[in-house]
Amino acid sequence: MTVHRELSRAHDVDVVETNRRGHAIRFAQDAARRELDAVIAFGGDGTLNEVATGVAGSGTALGVLPGGSTNVFARTIGMPNDPVAAVWPLMAGLRANDLRPIGLGRVNGRYFCFHTGVGFDAAVVAAVERHASLKRWFGHPLFIWAGLTTWWRGYDRSRPQFTLRADDGRTCDEGRFTVVLNTNPYTYLGNRALDVAPSAGLSNALVAVTFTDLQVMTLIRALGSSLRGGGLAAADGVLEWSAVKGLTIETIGDRGVPFQVDGDHLGDVASLRFEHVPNAVRLVWPGQV
Repeated sequence: MTVHRELSRAHDVDVVETNRRGHAIRFAQDAARRELDAVIAFGGDGTLNEVATGVAGSGTALGVLPGGSTNVFARTIGMPNDPVAAVWPLMAGLRANDLRPIGLGRVNGRYFCFHTGVGFDAAVVAAVERHASLKRWFGHPLFIWAGLTTWWRGYDRSRPQFTLRADDGRTCDEGRFTVVLNTNPYTYLGNRALDVAPSAGLSNALVAVTFTDLQVMTLIRALGSSLRGGGLAAADGVLEWSAVKGLTIETIGDRGVPFQVDGDHLGDVASLRFEHVPNAVRLVWPGQV
């Protein structure tokens, strides 16, 4: 494997393959207990999330190599979307020992690198995961199809689904879809970034963007402004909170609300507790080649 061969030129490298959800967390935790220098997450955003969760709070650094279809976090920090091309800036960062402490979000005890989605977008991710075998071949078209079918008949748009309470006193009682961001952009459509909240960043507290309605025009305006760049334009039906250090989301009624973490659907819950964790991990920053 080209990536393994190149990394092994200057480092002792052990390759561990994961085969189920949660596997990478345990491997990364073991590496941290053994005080290894770094764990390189080679895979999609879900694998990266698990490795970050496993090494958070330890002295073991986190490295990133993209291996999935979108690789939001890797692209956000300037990595190429191709693993062979990305190995060179990763090696440059390792040579320079450029290990930068970064903040992460945490929800119900689970860390996230770039965002957590609550409500509508989590229902879309769940729909995509029901067709996981198609994701590698039809990545973005599959997400678009899942988004349209979920909006049309897979998610209750008729009423608010949850309430939000920030620790600083800000409140919202009409949540239908919220994304809590640790970085920006929210995701990519091909090579186009969905620029939702420019104030989100690895050295800042979290940003929460909430849709209080899911009407077609609200979503179209949001998509258009995010594709143009500069963040979401101010509009009715969209609420943005920056500098969020703590946030609680609770469902309205007896039904739970779906949530996803860094692109992995984690089920339906009655409540979610968000925190910003400064200096949670040391990231191997990509260097100049």
